[in-house]
Amino acid sequence: MASVAKSPYTKKQISAWLRGLLTLAWCDGNYDPQEQKLIADLTKDLAIDDEEVVLYKSIEPEELADILGHDPNTGENFLRTAVLVAIADGIYSASEAELLHRYSEALGLKIEALESLEHTLCEPQQNHPDAEAIGDSAPLVSPPQPHPNLLHPLKDWLDGMDIHDPSLARFICKMVPPQCPFERDIKLFGHKVVHIPPLCKLNPLYEQLVGLRFRALCYLADECKEDISEFT
Repeated sequence: MASVAKSPYTKKQISAWLRGLLTLAWCDGNYDPQEQKLIADLTKDLAIDDEEVVLYKSIEPEELADILGHDPNTGENFLRTAVLVAIADGIYSASEAELLHRYSEALGLKIEALESLEHTLCEPQQNHPDAEAIGDSAPLVSPPQPHPNLLHPLKDWLDGMDIHDPSLARFICKMVPPQCPFERDIKLFGHKVVHIPPLCKLNPLYEQLVGLRFRALCYLADECKEDISEFT
C-alpha cells in the first residue's frame, strides 16, 4: 500500500519492529487464523520477498535492539507498541511480562511506568484440576482491578506515543478493535455456558488502546492520505 508520508525508520527497522511485536503475540504458543492473516497482510504491505518470509521468524531481544539502534525515543515507542500487543486482549500473562522485561533490558531502557503494569498481571487458576500439570496453559484469572492511581504513570506514558510510520499505524488499527465488544452470553441448547464481559471492563487500559488507535487512524488519513474505511 503506497503512502505519501515518509517514515523515519528504515524497512529493516520496521521489519524487526513487527517481528518483535509478533514474537510477543505468539509467546503464549498460539497462532490463530487471525494472526496468520495479519502477518500475511504485513508481509505484503512491506513488499517482502515471499521466499524470505522474514516476518514469520521470531526475533531475540538482542537482535531487535541491534537493528533498532540506540535512539531512546525509538526504543520507547517500540515498547509502547509491545505493551499494546500484550494487553490488547485484556489478558497480561507472565510469559508476556518476561519478554517485555527482556526487550527493555536489551534496549537499555528502564521505564518506571512499566512497573505499574505488573498490577494487571493474570495468574493461572489455582483451583483448576489440571493447573499443576499444564502450568502456563491453565486458565488465567484477572487480578482485582487496581486503583486508578496505580496505573496513571503507565497511562500517561502510553498516551505519549506519536505515530510516524504507516506500517505501524496499520498494525495498531488491526490489533485494536474499532469498538468495545458487546457484553453477551454464549448459549448451548438454551442454557448459558459462558458469559463474555465487555473488553472495556476487562482491560483497565482500554481507553489508552482506543486513543492510540485513533491517532493511528488520523495519521493514515491526514498525513498519509490513505483510505481508512477498512479499519472503521
